[in-house]
Amino acid sequence: MTWCSRQPSALARSKSRPSARLPIALLLAVLLVLAGCSESEDRLNAAVRSFADALSRGDAAAAAALTTDEPAATDTLGALFASLGTDVDVKVGEVEEQDGSASFTLNTTWKFGPDGRNEWSYSTDGAATSDGDDWSIQWNAAAVAPGLDEGPLSYSTLIPQPAARVLDRTGAELLTQHVVTLVDAAPGADVNTIAALVNPIAPGITPQSLAADLEAAAGKPVTVITLRQDDLAPIESQLSTLPNVTLRPQTRLLVTDRTLASPTLSGLSQLWQQRTDAAAGWAVTAQTAAGPRRVGGRDAGPVGDIAATLDIGLQRAAEDALAPLPTPAAVVAIQPSTGNLLAVAQNAPADAQGSIALTGLYPPGSTFKTVTVSAALQSGQVAPDSVVACPGTENIEGRQIPNDDNFDLGAVPLHTAFARSCNTTMGRLAVNLPPDGLTEAAAQLGLGIDYTALGMTTVTGSVPVADTPALRVEEGIGQGKVTASPFGMALVAAALANGSPPAPAIVEGEPAVADRTPEPLPSAVDEQVQAMMRETVTAGTATQLQDIPGLLGKTGTAEYVDTETGDQRAHGWFVGIDGDLALAVFVSDADSSAPAVDAAGRFLRATP
Repeated sequence: MTWCSRQPSALARSKSRPSARLPIALLLAVLLVLAGCSESEDRLNAAVRSFADALSRGDAAAAAALTTDEPAATDTLGALFASLGTDVDVKVGEVEEQDGSASFTLNTTWKFGPDGRNEWSYSTDGAATSDGDDWSIQWNAAAVAPGLDEGPLSYSTLIPQPAARVLDRTGAELLTQHVVTLVDAAPGADVNTIAALVNPIAPGITPQSLAADLEAAAGKPVTVITLRQDDLAPIESQLSTLPNVTLRPQTRLLVTDRTLASPTLSGLSQLWQQRTDAAAGWAVTAQTAAGPRRVGGRDAGPVGDIAATLDIGLQRAAEDALAPLPTPAAVVAIQPSTGNLLAVAQNAPADAQGSIALTGLYPPGSTFKTVTVSAALQSGQVAPDSVVACPGTENIEGRQIPNDDNFDLGAVPLHTAFARSCNTTMGRLAVNLPPDGLTEAAAQLGLGIDYTALGMTTVTGSVPVADTPALRVEEGIGQGKVTASPFGMALVAAALANGSPPAPAIVEGEPAVADRTPEPLPSAVDEQVQAMMRETVTAGTATQLQDIPGLLGKTGTAEYVDTETGDQRAHGWFVGIDGDLALAVFVSDADSSAPAVDAAGRFLRATP
């Protein structure tokens, strides 16, 4: 509303007296006044809109230029945008003019945090003054944001207190928040002294490596190392006195036992961060003369601990079992009755390749015979006691299949051929299956099924439909186009122990969801395969584990061609069932199953 719009015009007054005639000169004067009012109102609205638009762009200079105190406004607005950012939207509300001055309302929304999830909305009142035909915004910091007239504003995240922890299945702390310190070095720092101080902690840090890092940073500081408090304490005083070295404390989620390095920890850390972020609050604070005063925000909500399914004792035993192996190796242990992952371990060479325990795909070799014999039993072509041929080598549908070292058992019961790992027997059984026989039998045991699980990413493997007899022969012995991850083969063992694939989980009470539900495994088939796996340990290819009471197992050697050299190589596998524990051990480039079997033994003998 303006002064002009509130005054009754001469024309309006004349309408109340029908007999009166308005002189032409007076009418022209009224029209000129109205035109002047309209132009003044337009100029005022334009000034306020321009001020709001400049604030919305985060353009401190443009907004300040529209005010009555440009230097003060420039400083205040520049500091405001530097602190709160520029994700701000300012809308003009009401504008009223009277006697050369005006008032207006601004409706403002700031967005903070990831994806702008935190919003601060408020309305403020401002004033404008005219100077001839022009309008200026009366500078008042409170017209831009609450509390800005009392001091600079800052945004901060309010972390839930106490912070959530990640616990193992016994309630022991697995991941907790720790204070760590980043050691930053700027150009000119004494690389020799820095390296001498931190090299005992991180042998890879040398004067040469530090110099190279600083050169690559092109004049910017580099973070030399991140140290826990117990590592920092002995050298903190020396580091803090070095020129061009800065120590920056931060809070991070770390493994309580730093010797543990499961690939599942990254997924659990991400889940912890998601839940912490969702519960986090925030605050916009004015730094007043009397101290900080919150002018906007939301309190942090409660956040509970995350109960992981891992068992720290089993995890440590699995990592220790893999430590002596020089090639990438992994162990996955699942509780068949629940699907809970109890241990997921890798050695250092495997860590360099990524999360091979959960997502690495390899030919499973003879461990896949658990699937082949399951399919053959279901097809009705054999029973556990059926006598089958196990020649040392056989040409099956044009594919020459040898046994290991061409051993020849002659005619033996199926359970013996399985326990001794007869390739020729399994190849002959597979070729008589329908094209999708192995695909469906694998799915019944969880292999080839995709699972979506909270806190982890997994891949089980792939068993393509075998359209040709030759491909069925190769797939029957875990070669050809069949692939499996250590996680996938552990799930196969768990399914045989449980009678069906359990829904895998890394967080208690949060089972994975399968992308499809295959036909159930017929009753008795699981028990028949279990009996054959028991014979594998007592009188087959895994007799070095027969001291472990009741253990069931299946060994596997999976051939592959080295793409760089063209040489024929082999991975080693072992899958087993020990009571309510199912496991898979994978050893890359092992030449045989022996290293995997030995690692399984070290793991199982170390567990209660």
